[in-house]
Amino acid sequence: MPEEELVELKFRLYDGSDIGPFRYSPASTIAMLKERIVAEWPKDKKIAPKAANDVKLINAGKILENNKTVCQCKAPFGELPNGLITMHAVVQPSLAKVKTEKKIDEAPKKNVCSCTVL
Repeated sequence: MPEEELVELKFRLYDGSDIGPFRYSPASTIAMLKERIVAEWPKDKKIAPKAANDVKLINAGKILENNKTVCQCKAPFGELPNGLITMHAVVQPSLAKVKTEKKIDEAPKKNVCSCTVL
């Protein structure tokens, strides 16, 4: 039985720094990659994900879905065999958190009209 060829990935952060490279099985899911990114995220960064759902992975201009495998997400063009693939890791809080924070920020404010009637 032939040995499975591992895929080497690194993750580029918003400030240009990288996490990795790490080697993954082509059968690894995007959700598994996100868990690793959260675990390896540098502690000195101002912006950091709290959970895997806060991370969006982008490869070849596409946001990758959690249920897809690494093999399904590899761009077939421009990659060398056994080459290193760079994916962009973007922190985006989940929509539920953003809505809650927005409601707090948008607390009802009294409108004061400063019109003068002559």
